[in-house]
Amino acid sequence: MKQLVRVVYILWLRQVKRYYRSKPRMIGSLGQPVLFLVALGFGFGPIYQKAGGGNYIEFLAPGIIAMSIIFTAMFTGIEVIYDRQFGFLKETLVAPVPRWSIMLGRTLGGATVATLQGVIVFIIALFIGFRPEIAAQSLLALAFMILVAIFFTAFGTAIASRLEDMQAFPLIINFLIMPLFFLSGALFPVETVTGALHTVISFNPLSYGVDGIRGALTGQIHFGFTSDFTFLIIVTLAVLAIGTYLFSKVEV
Repeated sequence: MKQLVRVVYILWLRQVKRYYRSKPRMIGSLGQPVLFLVALGFGFGPIYQKAGGGNYIEFLAPGIIAMSIIFTAMFTGIEVIYDRQFGFLKETLVAPVPRWSIMLGRTLGGATVATLQGVIVFIIALFIGFRPEIAAQSLLALAFMILVAIFFTAFGTAIASRLEDMQAFPLIINFLIMPLFFLSGALFPVETVTGALHTVISFNPLSYGVDGIRGALTGQIHFGFTSDFTFLIIVTLAVLAIGTYLFSKVEV
């Protein structure tokens, strides 16, 4: 048991150190969220306000926080391909521990990094003009951020475990991330959407993460905290199980 915990801890620590040792990567990952906050927040803010929606930055910020989390979380999966090509993965896989512990350590490490990125974007949003109405529920928002981070880190790792081409990974991830982000209610109220598009949004895991974070910070919630937590926990456990199975089949 101690050996399992030690392996998980070492892999977790390695993921965190690897990310934050790369300052260009860390700074670059903040560029897009800040751009969205400034360009969309101030650009569409007057239109949103005239339409009776209120302060658009208040609505937008939780969605951008979630966006920063999923981009960071999904792209941590590329390290599986990197480690496979440079031999570190083989050294890890031959360790006398179950492969699920390796998957768990990597997932927790990537999720920690992604959650911290979300916290940093939250702080930046405060300087831009975001004013959470329910500060007492910040811990609830953090819980949703962690769930989103774990889900998408496991998702990215599962995809990376089936790929060997490092150049193909970013293309596939971008192909998946953008629809998930734009169809999550991060940029527009879900209440205004009807028909097939609303059905798609209702099956998007990120929709529940964005809804939970927004509800905790601003009081604007569509699905409800119970539905958000239940859905996220179910899909997170499912993707962890699938990711563990796919990771167990990795050959080096």
